[in-house]
Amino acid sequence: MALLPVFSITPSSAHAATAPVDLGTAAAFSVLGASTVTSTGPTVISTDLGLSPGTAVTGFPPGTVGGTIHAADAAAAQAQTDMAAAYNDAAGRSPATTLAGDIGGTTLAPGVYGSTSSLGITGTLTLDGQGDPGAVFIIQMGSTLTTGSNSTVNLINGAQACNVFWQVGSSATLGTGSTFNGTVLALTSITVTTGVNIAGRVLAHNGAVTLDTNAVNGTACEPGSLSISVPEARSLGSGSADTTITNDLGVVTVDDQRGAGPSDWVATVAATDFTEPGAPHIPAAAMTYTPGAPVSGTGDGVFTPGTAGSLSPTPRTAYSHTDGTGSNRLSWNPLLSIAVPFTAPAGTYTGVLTHSVA
Repeated sequence: MALLPVFSITPSSAHAATAPVDLGTAAAFSVLGASTVTSTGPTVISTDLGLSPGTAVTGFPPGTVGGTIHAADAAAAQAQTDMAAAYNDAAGRSPATTLAGDIGGTTLAPGVYGSTSSLGITGTLTLDGQGDPGAVFIIQMGSTLTTGSNSTVNLINGAQACNVFWQVGSSATLGTGSTFNGTVLALTSITVTTGVNIAGRVLAHNGAVTLDTNAVNGTACEPGSLSISVPEARSLGSGSADTTITNDLGVVTVDDQRGAGPSDWVATVAATDFTEPGAPHIPAAAMTYTPGAPVSGTGDGVFTPGTAGSLSPTPRTAYSHTDGTGSNRLSWNPLLSIAVPFTAPAGTYTGVLTHSVA
């Protein structure tokens, strides 16, 4: 039986980060409660305060609200609906790392973390963005979140409070004088004790939010990252000389988390020649790349596939995004076809396919 040429491809790209939790209209609220929102002392809230379905908002003044107080109105009701969707999104992410007990004194890299019970923070918890302003941290817990007095959630190396999400299965209590970063999505209630400073949001779905001389700053993200991810090394199969081998590469995804403003990008693809020790190179131009229809996509604007054509070390357009604003995400599964030269001897030929986005 004759031996056939076998082709494998090694995809290359930057790695895409964990997607943030979409808060919907709840992102406009620094504080959102369900039964009551109460404050003691000169609490300062930077953006909107909401309550639904309850009606009792007390303590303003002496507390101040930089935005609007929405008590039992349509905006607050919609924010609660969107908060519930965000809570379920955060709860449904698959944890890469299990946490338990007191997580103070530790440093976490970007990703999804989970505990089946309660979590506490004594001292300092550090969240390391590793140089990526779009780095996302999702911390799940089945029960309560309790931070100690004078504890700190510290952000370093580009991490942003807007990309930190605490999914709390019951209620959260933030300890006296503590410094906290991120959005708390609590199923029941949130108690913010005296002197706590929060860069983020406190959103309670079924219960009360209780405040006491606090600063709650629901800031928006600075520009985040634009990244592309590709599948692992892939065998494209084998075939006789002077035939064509066709196979899909696997899903390629562009994740644009640069935030508000224009969000145009162009994803390109380039390839090396195929090589086999002791055999002539098969040029990259023997491979045809067909982007195909999107597998999935989110965000506004227009996603446009590049034209099918031969590859080379010079990048060609795979997909582009135009006329959009804000975050967006697109996945596609390109088709690769290799025209095997009639002179190709048997062997395993390897090449590198590189996707980039800018």
